[in-house]
Amino acid sequence: MIRIGLTGGIGAGKSTVARVLTERGAYLVDSDKIAREVVAPGTPGLERIVEAFGTGVLADDGSLDRPALAAIAFANEENRLTLNGITHPLIGARTTEMIGAAPADGIVLQDIPLLVEGGLAPLFHLVIIVHADVEERVRRLTGQRGMGEEDARARIAAQATEEQRRAVADVWIDNTGAPDDLEPVVGALWDDRLVPFEANIRSGTIAPAVAVDEPWGPDAQRLVARLWAVCGGLAATIECTSAADSSVRVVVPDADSAHKLAEPLREGGFPQAAAGSYGSADPFRPAAITMDVAAG
Repeated sequence: MIRIGLTGGIGAGKSTVARVLTERGAYLVDSDKIAREVVAPGTPGLERIVEAFGTGVLADDGSLDRPALAAIAFANEENRLTLNGITHPLIGARTTEMIGAAPADGIVLQDIPLLVEGGLAPLFHLVIIVHADVEERVRRLTGQRGMGEEDARARIAAQATEEQRRAVADVWIDNTGAPDDLEPVVGALWDDRLVPFEANIRSGTIAPAVAVDEPWGPDAQRLVARLWAVCGGLAATIECTSAADSSVRVVVPDADSAHKLAEPLREGGFPQAAAGSYGSADPFRPAAITMDVAAG
């Protein structure tokens, strides 16, 4: 199984990319849909929200009146934390349940609008960012969604910046152009990268070395962050020793920790090549990882 994080600014076309990938066979976990499900009428989530904020957050049909809730929940920090304390565990539990139901060879696509803002990028094998120029996004939001221009620009400004998104992007899809331009790009991503990557992880295969368009330098920080997410408390230090070819050194406190990390590393996209040596299962981004036991 491989987990792919998908995100992008409002109006960039993230849902279109999700549609193309699910048509190819991706297993979609839509965080917005889950967030609505856990507070639907009759759910414990909605009941707890009413207990916390009163019946004024309900619409006439008994469903959640989201604008009314937002006006209360975001009026102060205490209310916001109360709301998050209710919804976040429910969303997390449902997300875990859905991922657990995915097939063993699944390519799980998690559509998360606030992936960048939430610092979630290291938790995924790959992060796909869908991008479009600001003016194109404003045009789509005002023309296709009927949003006022001032509101559209305010929503765009409140989200992560292009620089912040580029910092976490393993795949950058520019969707500024015509809709027909997008499908072949996403299809090639599925065929050439995602399917082989998942197969390599499942079989514990290191991808053959390939020439890359640019050195790993810009990606080194992402690689180290991803390894920290995989290794957690079992690693003492993780450092990039050569950004040019993505060489990373992982130091563990003892041999037992090294043994325990072999399977998590494989599942995280870094199969073992030999004792103390791991590589990347990603066919588009090779990496060489050395694991050492701390002296003494």
